[in-house]
Amino acid sequence: MTAILGVNCFSHDTAACLLVDGQVVAVGEQERFDRRPHTKAFPDDAVAYCLRAGGLGPQDLDAVAVAQRPWLDLARGGADAIRRLAPKRLAAQGVVDLRLLAQELDFRRRYGFRAPLVHVGHHDAHAAAAFFASPFEQAAVLTVDRGGDFLSTTLAVGRGNQLEVLAEIANPDSLGEVYSAITWFLGFTPNADEGKVMGLAPYGSTRLARELAELVHLEQQGRFRVDLRWFGYHREGKPVSRRFLARYGPPRQPEGPLAERDKDLAMAVQLLVEEAGLHLARWLRERSGLPRLCLAGGVALNSVMNFRLLQEAGFEDLWVQPLSSDAGNALGAALYVHHVLRGAPRRYVMEHPFLGPEHPPAAAERALAATGLPVERPADPAARAAELLAAGLVVGWYQGRGEVGPRALGNRSILADPRRAEMRDVVNHRVKRREWFRPFAPAILHERGPDYFVDYRPNPFMTMVEAIRPERQAEIPAVTHVDGTGRLQSVTAGFNPRFRRLIEAFDHLTGVPVVLNTSFNVRGEPMVNTPEEAVADFLRTEMDALVLGDLLVMKPERRRQLDPS
Repeated sequence: MTAILGVNCFSHDTAACLLVDGQVVAVGEQERFDRRPHTKAFPDDAVAYCLRAGGLGPQDLDAVAVAQRPWLDLARGGADAIRRLAPKRLAAQGVVDLRLLAQELDFRRRYGFRAPLVHVGHHDAHAAAAFFASPFEQAAVLTVDRGGDFLSTTLAVGRGNQLEVLAEIANPDSLGEVYSAITWFLGFTPNADEGKVMGLAPYGSTRLARELAELVHLEQQGRFRVDLRWFGYHREGKPVSRRFLARYGPPRQPEGPLAERDKDLAMAVQLLVEEAGLHLARWLRERSGLPRLCLAGGVALNSVMNFRLLQEAGFEDLWVQPLSSDAGNALGAALYVHHVLRGAPRRYVMEHPFLGPEHPPAAAERALAATGLPVERPADPAARAAELLAAGLVVGWYQGRGEVGPRALGNRSILADPRRAEMRDVVNHRVKRREWFRPFAPAILHERGPDYFVDYRPNPFMTMVEAIRPERQAEIPAVTHVDGTGRLQSVTAGFNPRFRRLIEAFDHLTGVPVVLNTSFNVRGEPMVNTPEEAVADFLRTEMDALVLGDLLVMKPERRRQLDPS
């Protein structure tokens, strides 16, 4: 047996992954345990979960793969800081790297790891997580994010158990940083709320698109260059420069009203990233000669861009694994060590994302007993949930092992009836307590996808936004975004049998093979992890019912509504 622990522990989205004989046994995201979104805390809970899931101790590990190369950021970033005469930036980076080294030494001491500790580059880990978990024997591999090891972008080719980097783009030229800078300017939290900007973009016009696009110059050989006169993220200070503020005015205050300018800037930066992504992907398609593309990095969570890459960059197929953020580098680091450094053949394909913790039925029983509410044990929980959805109830759905990544894929979900237009506001305002413009995902039976989506492509991980057929939009208004699209999830029996059963039952009742699916959490917290957290969210929101494993509870007023007698 060969056991490798992958760890992403030196930045945000800390996580751990256990790989045994080339198979992924468990992935833990630290935020699910400490309840701090995008946490920077050392992933002690995630490591403990992974070892427990594999029945292993620290002494059983053959290697610990760390998604960080010490001093590489300092060497590359320092050279850039010296060139730019920015000594404060150099000093700050030095402090960061010293802290990271101290963290690593403390990690070894506390756990008593005697196995080799192997450092894997940030983008090497992204690329490995994308390619080695994919179903492709060979593919072009594109990683795009804010930065890591002072690189923002890599263009590579994967063949078998090897990765070959064709080109790299160094920070501060970074599409992720540009998108995050605009995220900050619009009053949202950088490195956390970029999805809000993507959701806001369709409400804007294209009037600012051309002038904003001029801030990123697309160059030969698939390269790009950011006009840094407009930004400040590469220096200590605000993400945008005084020049940017002079043109566009003061930043929006968090929670303040959204002006037309804000919507138009969201549209402009979304189009900028889409066009730059196409520029990168088209060069990679031509240079590699390969018809399949794997994508990773934080920017790979931009599901609108992803579908355009598939449609317009010349690739026949696109694979984006659901843990494309830095949390996925725990997975990528372990896979990189196993395949690239140790030469092991590939055996693993990520066919589902359900790699997080599972809690025993007794935990659900205890959590529900504490509510004092009547508990049902329906013979068919999925069919019962479908009945409640068809009756207009909002249902919390908590099953099995948690999915990894930021998107609920049928085990930690809040569900509603997509036929009811009011459900968009009900779930946003009264349940999720989030912004009015945030869209919801249509989870659909895979074989019915072509009936509802133009140019339908299977999308089990909810990583692409596709156009909903015009004649179907009025049928499912709660999941149809303002621009007529939906970030769909294709559901097959092999992917998630019980969730599939629920959608089938809803289809039988209503003739619509779609349910509204969103993550089981409220604003400001990660997706729920334990049954107790699911119950707490159920009780403190206007969720109507909760299906916790095989058990069901309803709010008393909803139970009376359904059964007045």
